[in-house]
Amino acid sequence: MTARLLDGRALAAETERALAGDVARVVPRLGMAPGLAAVLVGSWGPSVTYVRRKAEACGRVGFRSEVFSLAEESTQEAVEVLIAELSARTDIHGVLLQEPVPAGLDARAALARLDPRKDVDGLTAVSQAALLAGTPGLRPATALGVMALIGAAGMDPAGREAVVVGRSLLVGRPTALLLLAAHATVTVCHSRTPELARHTARAEILVAAAGRPGLITGAMVRPGAVVIDVGITRRDGRLVGDVERASVEPVAGALTPVPGGVGPMTIAMLLTNTWQAFRAQVLGEEAP
Repeated sequence: MTARLLDGRALAAETERALAGDVARVVPRLGMAPGLAAVLVGSWGPSVTYVRRKAEACGRVGFRSEVFSLAEESTQEAVEVLIAELSARTDIHGVLLQEPVPAGLDARAALARLDPRKDVDGLTAVSQAALLAGTPGLRPATALGVMALIGAAGMDPAGREAVVVGRSLLVGRPTALLLLAAHATVTVCHSRTPELARHTARAEILVAAAGRPGLITGAMVRPGAVVIDVGITRRDGRLVGDVERASVEPVAGALTPVPGGVGPMTIAMLLTNTWQAFRAQVLGEEAP
């Protein structure tokens, strides 16, 4: 058996096409396009690249994108003031603070200045509380991308054993909560989990989001499992994930590649969140 590779690029392109169609039908009537603002502090290469890709994706679907670049040495006050200003602008419907931010800055405190209706990354305390409570709100884009890829694998999480390796606020925890909402039985593992393989080997859905290259090997995977690799690390000039593809691919039923798996879907879900935020703010529709 060889795992079916889940093509995140193709699924993201399909998502963008559908979104572009919706935008083309609605925006001319309103005379206003969805506006997404990205705040980039510093010039760390991967963040610069990611923000550029988000802006390019906005152009493909008919959104308006603005990027606000602040110097590495910017103060906490400067970041917070900018986010508050963007939050107040009626032509901006989604705001994201690109992380990680430079040392000495507090991203959570900065995001506290953001209107939750514009929190397209789903990272404010209000958005996280809504996720936990299962009430309407914007969800973290990467976690939404993970769920979409699980669906593309033909796996209904209801009643399934799911294991999430990683407990970050950005990926691990929200993914676990979305899986719970989809009626999976969820185990969250992390750096202090003993005998990790004992947990991963029973997972029908395995999400690796620990940021440790090659952490998950074939011996740790249940035959036929859907394996979603969120990790991405540059090693020896190439990008690798948390999953050791060579040993896992012959065991798993479906597997996301790195690159080309979760990454494109994160951007696609960010666009979807921005569209939903726009519709809520401009058309008065209920939040997702």
